Amino acid sequence: MIAENTQTQMRKGILEYCVLLIISRGEIYASDIIAELKSAKLLVVEGTLYPLLTRLKNNGLLSYNWVESTSGPPRKYYLLTAEGKAILSQLDYTWQELAYAIDTSKKGADLESGNQTN
Repeated sequence: MIAENTQTQMRKGILEYCVLLIISRGEIYASDIIAELKSAKLLVVEGTLYPLLTRLKNNGLLSYNWVESTSGPPRKYYLLTAEGKAILSQLDYTWQELAYAIDTSKKGADLESGNQTN
């Protein structure tokens, strides 16, 4: 139970970063974001993603364009704003720091237990 709670918190903590990374590649429709997150094994439902997208937009990190669809109503495509790109750059740096801290901690634990990893 403790591990599951920690895993859930870890996923929640990186969800915003992953969404910004996906959108940084270009305009994208929300269901395509969900598909990418699912393929990355970061399972997300619409009820989680849409409030996050709204919050990111309200914070000035995203904008959107309405695009006519041949198979239904217009679709909202999201893209990063200049501020969103700046925040993503900061998050990239933070991710690098966290990855370094984890790698360093794992190596230290491996050295203490007599296992060495490269």
